[in-house]
Amino acid sequence: MLFTMVFLKLVEWLVYQLLANSCYRAAMKVKNYGFFLRNPPLRSQQHQASPNIYPSVTKCRVQNRGSDTLVCDIDGTLLRPHSFFPYFMLVAFEGGNLLRAFLLLLSYPFLCFLNYKLKLRVMIFITFCGLRLKDMDSVGRAVLPKFYLENLNLQVYEIWAATGCRVVCTSIPRVMVEGFLKEYMSVDDVLGTELHTSGKRFTGLLTSSGLLVNHKAVKELFGEKRADIGIASSSLHHHHFISLCKEAYVVTKEDLKNRAAIMPKNKYPKPLIFHDGRLAFFPTPLATLVMFMWLPPGIILAIFRLLVGIYLPYKLAIFFGCISGVTIHAKGCNRSGQKTGKGVLYVCTHRTLLDPVFLSTSLGKSLTAVTYSLSKVSEIIAPIKTVRLTRDRKIDGDTMERLLSEGDLVVCPEGTTCREPYLLRFSSLFAELTEEIVPVAIDTKVGMFYGTTASGLKCLDPIFFLMNPRPAYYIHVLGKVPREMTCAGGKTSHEVANNIQTQLADALGFECTSLTRRDKYLMLAGNEGVVKDNKR
Repeated sequence: MLFTMVFLKLVEWLVYQLLANSCYRAAMKVKNYGFFLRNPPLRSQQHQASPNIYPSVTKCRVQNRGSDTLVCDIDGTLLRPHSFFPYFMLVAFEGGNLLRAFLLLLSYPFLCFLNYKLKLRVMIFITFCGLRLKDMDSVGRAVLPKFYLENLNLQVYEIWAATGCRVVCTSIPRVMVEGFLKEYMSVDDVLGTELHTSGKRFTGLLTSSGLLVNHKAVKELFGEKRADIGIASSSLHHHHFISLCKEAYVVTKEDLKNRAAIMPKNKYPKPLIFHDGRLAFFPTPLATLVMFMWLPPGIILAIFRLLVGIYLPYKLAIFFGCISGVTIHAKGCNRSGQKTGKGVLYVCTHRTLLDPVFLSTSLGKSLTAVTYSLSKVSEIIAPIKTVRLTRDRKIDGDTMERLLSEGDLVVCPEGTTCREPYLLRFSSLFAELTEEIVPVAIDTKVGMFYGTTASGLKCLDPIFFLMNPRPAYYIHVLGKVPREMTCAGGKTSHEVANNIQTQLADALGFECTSLTRRDKYLMLAGNEGVVKDNKR
């Protein structure tokens, strides 16, 4: 039923585009041609350039704007890149699948020959046809904000932050931008193109209102009143709606090239701590093409790296890993605690599921790792012993004490991974178990894929990390925590945990937070991040 409806709507739209719309444009061209035959333009008009009739956004005054209303577009205005193709690619890849993303990439050469409106319709259809509403909601909440923040135009944002009321008017689908604008930008109203849905899926078509026409939407919203400031890109089809504002400015191509338009992280409207998705790069057409070309050899390389880590001795694993492109920067790995009948407890920051594996390889000795949630596949392929915790403090404490009596143990007290330079709140349970505590600062660098996910398949996390052309691990084993700074020296478990968190944050140049695993998963995946055990 859904396919039939979509097909009929698509045929109807194609007929309109190919016949009615084309004939209208042809008639207008003939009419204009006849007009120019009768009224040839003046010589001065023929050679006159068509500069922007509105001043650059850099000319806009920022002071005393607290009571003003700002209306602007997001494409090429609030965001620096002119093309919105990478954001559609993010939705197609993260919300859809590889096939959908590949089809969108294949369409790019044809998109270059289409006008703005037709190009937008084609990208919307390929990206959204059959896409589930909840997948778009997840991408809009957990994936897109990172890339939006990285590409914010600082010059426009400074005006945005100075005004009292902000309205975004765009022909981009509203579902792609509204979540970010409300969560991070404190927007008052979002006017965007509405998409047609059937049940719990998008059809890829627009509602009866079609693509949003900026100037009509602004006129309907404000009526006889006029917004104080209007900002648009240098494209002429965006100039109409800012003519309805008291002051109008444009973001020129020169403004976009200016480094002053780049938004530094310390000026983000809100800190970006959590985000999801697999792509670690901005998927421009060229970058996406490179990714698809890399996928076949990347999968083979990831399997090779995985087998090397599982079956080869530590020194050979490091050797072949480095040959294959994996970089390990290890510091202080010759340090170890003085054993007192128990094993050493290595307290690590958590970046990927492979943290204990790389630590074990760098130290050159076998370790046992404990984790709160681990997929069965990851548990099977792990080259070191892994034990799943239950979230019952008494049971988990007894389990970790038993493991420490058998040998060295690795624990990540954050309880989950974090991609950005922040440390989540440390659980204090580990501090109650032993005084032989060695903090380990761990960080990773990737260029193509993230090796973590909150809403995807966790069993693929190691594969995605190892698929990167040159993944890097930074491991810094700090000195053993002095006895007087442990529970045996009179400190509470919370004081010990907070002290170690601060010590590791300083070593990495990170910032401490009080956020927890639960906060992360509720924000990114809408759950508490527990992997269900089918046996229970």
